Amino acid sequence: MLKKTLATLVLGTALLGAGSAMAADYAIDTEGQHAFVNFKISHLGYSWLYGSFKEFDGSFSFDEKNPEASKVNVTLNTKSVDTNHAERDKHIRSGDFLNVDKHPTATFASTSVKSTGEGTADITGNLTLNGVTKPVVIAATFVGQGDDPWGGYRAGFSGNTTLKLKDFDIQKDLGPASQDVELIISVEGVRQ
Repeated sequence: MLKKTLATLVLGTALLGAGSAMAADYAIDTEGQHAFVNFKISHLGYSWLYGSFKEFDGSFSFDEKNPEASKVNVTLNTKSVDTNHAERDKHIRSGDFLNVDKHPTATFASTSVKSTGEGTADITGNLTLNGVTKPVVIAATFVGQGDDPWGGYRAGFSGNTTLKLKDFDIQKDLGPASQDVELIISVEGVRQ
């Protein structure tokens, strides 16, 4: 159950594609809640448990003509995990999982962007979660861009990646069907 660190993960999403005619910097619109860092993990192999991180911040740069020059940075508040169940959320925040008292944030910083097709890219970056930094790859898709009703300009991306819990020193054994967590990210950035 990771974070915007995945937040990263997340935001990695913001680097592909088809969009503005020149390089630009964007702030991820968390204030208007037009960005999400969600996750899902199998519950005993019988169903899916879904959750999200409610508090994160980040930015990305995007150059349609040179997407490989794009960058993504995200910081996630691990205490903001929400699975719609207070006792479970308390357990996820504990030392069994995210250890939020010791590691209150998770971060994602892109290191490279590689176009994989029209409007898609792999965003590689360093995810720091639970005090462990590992490279991850986010499969990102350009959603769209253009003027907004408030006089700004926006660009949006989606992305996903799968993390192995043990790679981030999360040792709680949830059974064989629950070793990996999928991050599902959607970001909309406002051009600065």
